[in-house]
Order: sequence, then structure tokens, then C-alpha cells
Amino acid sequence: MHLKPTLRALLATTLIASAATAAMAQDLPGKGVRVQPLQSSIAEETFQTLLVSRALARLGYDVQPIKEVEYPTAHVAIANGDATFMADHWDPLHADFYKNAGGDAKLSRTGQYSTGAAQGYLIDKKTADRYKITSVDQLAKPEIAKLFDTNGDGKADMTGCNPGWGCEAVIEHQLDAYKLRAHVSHTQGSYAALMADTIARFKAGQPILYYTWTPYWVSGVLRPGQEVVWLKVPFSSLPGEQSKLDTKLASGQNYGFVMNTQRIVANKDFVTRNPAAAKLFEVMQLSVSDINAQNLRMRDGQNKPADVERHTDAWIKGHQKTFDGWIDAALKAAD
Repeated sequence: MHLKPTLRALLATTLIASAATAAMAQDLPGKGVRVQPLQSSIAEETFQTLLVSRALARLGYDVQPIKEVEYPTAHVAIANGDATFMADHWDPLHADFYKNAGGDAKLSRTGQYSTGAAQGYLIDKKTADRYKITSVDQLAKPEIAKLFDTNGDGKADMTGCNPGWGCEAVIEHQLDAYKLRAHVSHTQGSYAALMADTIARFKAGQPILYYTWTPYWVSGVLRPGQEVVWLKVPFSSLPGEQSKLDTKLASGQNYGFVMNTQRIVANKDFVTRNPAAAKLFEVMQLSVSDINAQNLRMRDGQNKPADVERHTDAWIKGHQKTFDGWIDAALKAAD
């Protein structure tokens, strides 16, 4: 077979490039290493988790489909090596889960994946303005509590936090600390369903009282400062490992929760044996605004697994330089 010189050169170049790609694939630090990601039942965590999975796959790791496990169990599973990482460890909200699973001896949480995560109690602005409600301790007044009573028992009904998430322990602690136990009912169940009911009541013009966090889609629908307002607390009071923390913000306001950082928690032995993955977990960063934007798309109907995968791939494409920077840093750490 006789090839023209230009065609022969092109074929040679293609073969060399193919060989180089194959060699690179063989040299990737994650080759042959299985990774099991975990997340809680909060569907909106999939975006953050999938982004880490995508980056690990680029490093050659054999990344398995995400498994749903609630936070306390997830920390133990990762510590014991039954899973590899979770991308939504809230620091310090999950401090007790981290400590109880073995702490730094069995787990790793370097880096700051997403900073500025807020939590707290909110009511609709119309009711706040009309009755001059600014603080949770005002709920101890029967005439104020009754405004948020949805079942006729005279107590304020507050949409709260699912058991096992960590925030429920804070709420239960603060109901006692602020002497609200006799005046406020902490409504728990499926948070998404409860918030759908809360938003429906708001749209019907009724007063609402609820707990929420950011980043999450709720604050894109009920916007603090516009439809709703944060309630202050009279003093700092947190349970367990957080008990000595001051929740007062630099502005002087105190909403009862410290600002949290979402961090990637991984099995300690895994990161020791995989410096590329360890570096990746350390350098990855995602903004609260990007998480909020994606979560709102899910709330508006783009909530199927294929939708979240599309959102993740679109984020990578739109932030390619940043994503490639993470991969480069991880590859250098493996050398």
C-alpha cells in the first residue's frame, strides 16, 4: 500500500497521539482504585458530590454510583473503609458525627469545599413588620406564638430539621435554652414536603415560621430581606462539640448558628495511599451562589439524575480552567 507523504505523516501523528493517550491513561494515579461516594437523602447534595466524582474519574479512579446514607452512618462507613468520601460534611455542625466516627485518626477533612453556609430561623416579613418580631424569644409570648399556630393548640408550629441531619440537635437544644419548649412545636418529617406546605401557606397570606439553611433552593423562593426575615436569638447556645462556639456574627447579629464550611470528608487510609485524591479534596472549591443556582433548577423541575449530570457537566464546561487546575494540582501531587 502506497500512501502520500502528507497522509503518511498524518497517520503517524495520529498513532503517536493515540499511544500517548493510552500511556497517559495507564499512568493516571487512580487506575484500578475503586471509590465509593456517599451523600445524605438531600437530593440537592448530588451536584456537589457528582462534581467530585467527575474530577476523581478524570484522575483514573473507578468511581461507583453515589449511595444515599444519612450523615451519622456515612461518617462511620467512611471511617471504617466501607465508603470513600462524602462532599457535604458541615463543619462545625457535624463535629459530633466526625468525633464519634473516630475523628482525625480515621477521617480526613482538609480543604474548604464551600464556605459561607448559613442556618437559622425565619418568619414572613409581613408578620414580622406588623408585630415587630425580631427575635425567637418573642415566641414565648402566647399572643405571638398563636400567630404561627397551624393546628389550634396555641403553640407556634415551626417547620424544622430532619432527624439525623445535625441541625435537629441544635433546634432541640435551643428550644430548651431559650425556654421555648412550651410555646413552639418542632415539626419534623420530610423537609421538602414540609417546606412545600410552608410555602403554600405563605402564598395564601398566612404567617410562617421555619428553619432553613443556605445553600439551598428555599432562600431563592423565600428571599431573606424580601419575603422573609431571619430571627435573632438572645444569646449563643449550641450542643455537644459546638458548645463553646460563639454564634454572633461580625455584624453583631446573632442568628443562633455559626457560619459553616462544607468540606469533603474522606477515609484517612485512602488519602494517605492516594496523594492525588488527597490534593484534589484539598483544592476543590465551589461557591454558595453556584450551588444555590443549581438547587433552584432542581426545585423548578430539573431534578432527574440526568438533569443533575447535565448541570454538573455544564458547570465543568463553564469553569474548565478551574476544573483543569484542580486536576493538574492532583497529578503533580501524585508524582
